[in-house]
Amino acid sequence: MKNPTNRVSFRVRYAETDAMGIVHHSRYIPWMELGRTEFLRQYGFSYRQCEEEGYLFPLLAVACQYHAPAKYDDLVTVETTLKAIRPPYLEFSYRITREPDGLLLVTGETKQICITKDKKPRREPVKKMEEFFRHLN
Repeated sequence: MKNPTNRVSFRVRYAETDAMGIVHHSRYIPWMELGRTEFLRQYGFSYRQCEEEGYLFPLLAVACQYHAPAKYDDLVTVETTLKAIRPPYLEFSYRITREPDGLLLVTGETKQICITKDKKPRREPVKKMEEFFRHLN
């Protein structure tokens, strides 16, 4: 399976920086969430719809490697790639870069599990995604 990818770009807001004007390390994880949310939306699997159907996708693991700092008003791009689907698990990888020079700021990965509201793992929604992405190739 070719790993599908999505890109979303935005400007660093002042509230995301520290006193030196550098993005605080904690902000990159919400940026990965933004990338993941937009990735799923692009392919027709919105979080809102999943929650309305009774499925949640809590994080099991997150990793983040910092390569260079982002600063206030930088234009950054989060590139999100579906790394693996192993029902009920989803794994994503991320590259966060500064535009227009493409400077690599952060790389990261997340692993999530699909569960019901009563916290029971569910394979069906992830299997549906797996089938969808298999047919893209």
